[in-house]
Amino acid sequence: MSDHVTVVETQPIHGQKPGTSGLRKKTPVFMQRHYLENFEQAIFDAIGGAAGKTFVLGGDGRYFNDRAAQVILRMAAANGAARVIVGQGAILSTPAASNLIRVRGTDGGIIMSASHNPGGPDEDFGVKFNTPNGGPAPESVTEAIFAETQRLRAYRILEAHDVDLSAVGEVRLGGMVVEVVDPVADYASLMERLFDFDAIRAMVEGGFTMRFDAMHAVTGPYAVEILENRLGFPRGTVVNRIPLPDFGGGHPDPNPTWAKMLMDEMMGANAPDFGAASDGDGDRNMIVGRGIYVSPSDSLAVLAANAHRAPGYAHGLKGVARSMPTSTAVDRVAKHLGIESFETPTGWKFFGNLLDAGRATLCGEESFGTGSDHVREKDGLWAVLLWLNILAVRRESVADILAAHWRAYGRTYYSRHDFEALDAGKAGAMVNELKLALPDLPGTAAGGLTVAAADDFAYSDPVDGSVSRGQGVRITFADGSRAVMRLSGTGTEGATLRLYLERHVDGPGGLDSDPQDALAPVIAAAHAIAGIARHVGRDTPDVIT
Repeated sequence: MSDHVTVVETQPIHGQKPGTSGLRKKTPVFMQRHYLENFEQAIFDAIGGAAGKTFVLGGDGRYFNDRAAQVILRMAAANGAARVIVGQGAILSTPAASNLIRVRGTDGGIIMSASHNPGGPDEDFGVKFNTPNGGPAPESVTEAIFAETQRLRAYRILEAHDVDLSAVGEVRLGGMVVEVVDPVADYASLMERLFDFDAIRAMVEGGFTMRFDAMHAVTGPYAVEILENRLGFPRGTVVNRIPLPDFGGGHPDPNPTWAKMLMDEMMGANAPDFGAASDGDGDRNMIVGRGIYVSPSDSLAVLAANAHRAPGYAHGLKGVARSMPTSTAVDRVAKHLGIESFETPTGWKFFGNLLDAGRATLCGEESFGTGSDHVREKDGLWAVLLWLNILAVRRESVADILAAHWRAYGRTYYSRHDFEALDAGKAGAMVNELKLALPDLPGTAAGGLTVAAADDFAYSDPVDGSVSRGQGVRITFADGSRAVMRLSGTGTEGATLRLYLERHVDGPGGLDSDPQDALAPVIAAAHAIAGIARHVGRDTPDVIT
């Protein structure tokens, strides 16, 4: 087959607007004739074309990852790109892709993933564009991409044989260079610069044990190389290590529900000292100690309080940032350290502005995402390594570190209740009714608590001055407890109501309560105020984290 560019006439895509996590659909939708091609052409057109530019390309290995990579490469070549740096086998974790974009100074990157959503022939697929800073495209770019999808009439593609992505090296595709790279090497080197690998190795040699569940997702090769090969954990420390197109039939979301095997082991009689898991594309994390689960909000607060123990953060933090639904635990650490703390909407793009401006160093969100200014994405394995560095220096257990943190800062009980696959109309009506009632809520008593304030969260970006409205209903009670409600748009079926619950306790009394028991008044108040059962016919969540 001779290489030549074909201009294919097509019809505009009418449908979902891509967000900062890209365009996600069921895999058969992406496999429709022209669908992926249309979206990819829209990306190139929205960023001023691909001519002469260099991009990073990779994905989490889910079903259709390999075929989509070949299409995107041929389209990049047809649109005049100079070079595409692609992970071997078309594999790159999202944080590793962000790192490559930054260290190679590229014009952005294309990441093929649906994050923590299931994969397979009938499951989810996604494509997103990351900008030259390594972070998710801001709204201005996603709006431009969406606009292009609505007016697109043709796309350009090179008629050529598939590129061999199995071997590291350079090949030509038309006039473009395809550079196949080891997907792990640059990322692993970055981790060695940030963390004290010698201290962690010494801890391992002293008998420290660990289990890492890669969930048959993209972090398997990364965890094997870093944890087993470089840090000396024994082979078998990383389980479910081989990335599979359907994630082994599992749900690659690192929480106590979907990582049940790890949770059972960590709560068992012969538990290792430390457990962790990561998700489909490697940007989320779950931390578990022997006999104790660490909530994402507590993890962020502990990391902020102890980050100076790692070489990459030895000079202290410039500031911290959390998404609005994340608990306020990290705010108390920031106040103690005398640094800025920011409350942003959910979405890593908001952290990116603060990181680029040097206003924040550590960031975290409620859905098991934590990261720092080393890349512009959340980073699951990075969080695991920072925990290991802290454990190696402090020489205490996870449980002891948490107990000491709660004694120093008080304990912020926190939980997320997910109501999945709801009727979108009924869920939307519930939230709309609640929003209309917000001005009248202060002073309302429910569940033994009194509402002090209620709003639909709006954020004014301190860097670029942009304002983001309608970011989630936030209810604050007189005792400082909070309930936050958001309808999630990351799924591909129905609607998901996420209910975030928080209550802070100071002093030794109540620090060791069960989180659901401690939060019972907040749960009752949130259900009563929103009328969840009345609207959606359910009062029990599908997932509790």
